[in-house]
Amino acid sequence: MERRSFLRGAVIGGSAAAFGGTLWRGAAYAAPAQPGAGPYGALGSADANGIQLPAGFTSRVIARSGQTVAGTSYTWHNAPDGGACYADGSGWIYVSNSEINPGGGASAVKFSAAGAITGAYRVLSGTRQNCAGGRTPWNTWLSCEEVSRGYVYETDPWGAKAATQRAAMGRFKHEAAAADPVRKVIYLTEDETDGCFYRFTPTTWGDLSSGKLEVMVAGTGTSGPVTWTAVPDPDGSPTVTRSQVSGAKKFNGGEGCYYANDTCWFTTKGDNRVWQYNASAQTIELAYDDSLVTSGSAPLTGVDNVTGSSSGDLFVAEDGGNMEICVITPDDVIAPFLRINGQSSSEITGPAFSPDGTRLYFSSQRGTSGSSSGGITYEVTGPFRS
Repeated sequence: MERRSFLRGAVIGGSAAAFGGTLWRGAAYAAPAQPGAGPYGALGSADANGIQLPAGFTSRVIARSGQTVAGTSYTWHNAPDGGACYADGSGWIYVSNSEINPGGGASAVKFSAAGAITGAYRVLSGTRQNCAGGRTPWNTWLSCEEVSRGYVYETDPWGAKAATQRAAMGRFKHEAAAADPVRKVIYLTEDETDGCFYRFTPTTWGDLSSGKLEVMVAGTGTSGPVTWTAVPDPDGSPTVTRSQVSGAKKFNGGEGCYYANDTCWFTTKGDNRVWQYNASAQTIELAYDDSLVTSGSAPLTGVDNVTGSSSGDLFVAEDGGNMEICVITPDDVIAPFLRINGQSSSEITGPAFSPDGTRLYFSSQRGTSGSSSGGITYEVTGPFRS
């Protein structure tokens, strides 16, 4: 399902040819999302976990940093960050990164078909500041190091196979990854104030040991056509990857990344934007920009991790702001979906839906303490749209 119509209308004062080369204009693109009534209604009073939710939704705590996960002997990691869910027979697994340095890595919680916790374990160790990442179509977890010349590690959510360093995907300050099975590429964000947006094309789809790393090249505006140019030295030394290609488009603090239906959405925290790349048309535009909200206050600030549901809704987590996860609908309406109270020194990380779409997992990275040792991982259950 296409979330939005691209290139709506005619180019003002000219033809579509006006978008060739580096001449960009925003007039022919859809306007960014605006505040409105969300599909789930207003937020209710805070529950026992301090979370405000719409009617019909409930929350529970899945794990706390430094404490054993209920029903297991496994101690949950500090600073929980990016995450993803995987089907496991009739149950599922939620994988979560640990954004500490050194140590990092990732852990997993296993659930039964009824949602009961049946296990918890480590899936990646000995890495640095694992922030976000992405799920692959072949059911591995790409855990990304958010450090200078960091690596992507391909990780087994079941913990049976050793994690593998994927140097061909480039060495830079990695944030998130999203797989595009149609074009057989992986999109990658970079958490630098002058970061880039990359795509990696494996030599063989399903094998990330070799391939081509490219960077997006585009004009200076916020909408228009793009091209891709190979990064000469993915190792990033002595010249960092973001500085190797002339004309590479710069993004202010790349964060979350999510792909569905020929579109890759990604966020930039430095300017509170949600971008969308139309992979079929090879164009980008803004899905949200807090500075372009035309009435009232912007509901989403401190944009960070992002995921989506089968309905086409995007769920964007805040780093700061007022600790909300906001929903952006296919009709370009943005509204709060939930709010965490009493944790203003934290950030919301790792949103991911269970395989059946009825449960949303996420973490408050520093919880009520404001420390990496105070992380809390939650589950919200309710009538999500399908």
